[in-house]
Amino acid sequence: MIRRLIFAALLATGAARAQLPEPVAQLMQSSGIPQQAAGIVVIRGDTLLVSHNATQSMQPASTMKLFTTMTALEQLGPAFRGRTELRSGAEVVNGVLQGDLLVKGGADADLNEDAITHMLQALRNQGIRRIKGDIVLDRLLFTPARPDVGQPPFDEYPWAYYNVIPNALLANTNLLKVEMRASGDKLSLAMTPELDKVAIRSELKLINAPCSSWENGWRPPEASRTGDRIEVVLHGTFPRDCVKTTSVNVLDSHDYLARLLLAGWRKLGGSIGGEVREAAPPSPEAPPAADTRLLADHVSRALPEILRDTNKQSDNTLARMLFLSLGSLEADAALGSRALAPDGNAASTAMRAESAIHAWLAQHNIDGNGLVLDNGSGLSRVERATPAQLAGVLQAGLHSLWMPEFLSSLPIAATDGTMRRRLKDSPAALRARIKTGSLNGVIAIAGYVQDARNQPVIVVGILNDEHVANGAGRAVLDALIDWVARN
Repeated sequence: MIRRLIFAALLATGAARAQLPEPVAQLMQSSGIPQQAAGIVVIRGDTLLVSHNATQSMQPASTMKLFTTMTALEQLGPAFRGRTELRSGAEVVNGVLQGDLLVKGGADADLNEDAITHMLQALRNQGIRRIKGDIVLDRLLFTPARPDVGQPPFDEYPWAYYNVIPNALLANTNLLKVEMRASGDKLSLAMTPELDKVAIRSELKLINAPCSSWENGWRPPEASRTGDRIEVVLHGTFPRDCVKTTSVNVLDSHDYLARLLLAGWRKLGGSIGGEVREAAPPSPEAPPAADTRLLADHVSRALPEILRDTNKQSDNTLARMLFLSLGSLEADAALGSRALAPDGNAASTAMRAESAIHAWLAQHNIDGNGLVLDNGSGLSRVERATPAQLAGVLQAGLHSLWMPEFLSSLPIAATDGTMRRRLKDSPAALRARIKTGSLNGVIAIAGYVQDARNQPVIVVGILNDEHVANGAGRAVLDALIDWVARN
């Protein structure tokens, strides 16, 4: 009932009527950030302290992750784990698997080289030394199976980790770890993990420059193919007498996993008669697939641990994986008229995830108008949310059965995650749990602050304006958090 009354008050004060805290207003004015570019809500208990543009639909940046993670926690449950399976319907005769090996993806956020090695070792432990058929990669938990295909990168850094678009069988987050070691005029490279018929080559020019500025000369790497071989090529400049390690996303997801599996299987002494291919989507005309049995599996950490990595580090790829996991469990009945896309095909997993989040908002009496979902991570110029909606999610988090798990996922001011360097000299240090968000022209915070009487206060602040750059917007929002902690 209290939450309903608060949201009625938020709706009534939808325009910028409530007075902004003086430190916040002063910093906005000095930075040239107009008041209409700000959306701020502050709630203590059943008291609405500040409501400034509370129902204005704005770019929330990574505070959008709160919608995804809170809904996932309540809909999937704290015991939820992603799962990868190795399955086959074929018999094993004299150490030979007489058919295909199916690698079934289940949105396993922890699927990495070690997990794959252990699953392949389990095959060898069962006496399998050769796969007569193909290795079939089943990413069909999500529709489309490869959400990344045809999608442009978010910005000019397509090789960066935050641009990785997940699928249900994402391995090692599709990253290659590259060590660059320059000594004098010699540059040596090392790349992990080991991938079948994948090498690395440098076209980096060595220059006299501080090692700390190595990224200034970095240019987008690329992958070139010659026959069945792939070469990763590094471009730009690199300082002499410098050692640095970075991770790059340059291989297609099929190439990455296929070559990781082949390298691991051959390293264990295994061989294969066929190829590595993608599983074909089921069709009504096709005969039912043969029954398969489980040969090996890997399960991810429990959902609360994944949530901590997602929110504390603002991990876009994990958030997108959680978003799609929500959609993979959403039934047609819940979608209603949206069960079909505009082209008449079945709804995509992303559409189903959107439906799941809207349904969760409705269950908690949070008005969904103005909310625009794209990938659930906030790494989008399309996504929109209102400060009131974010405040509603935070209120629901305080009343959730899984409140401790949700709170433990949020960065702690002056301590960890994206808040580790902020508010060190404020009474909010150690006493505020804040999800942050930033894009070009966007800065946002949403979370909980203990006030001077040790009462939990919900604080949401979003700024959408070009003048938030160079730390100006962050200073405004830090002043808001500090004001709450002192009063």
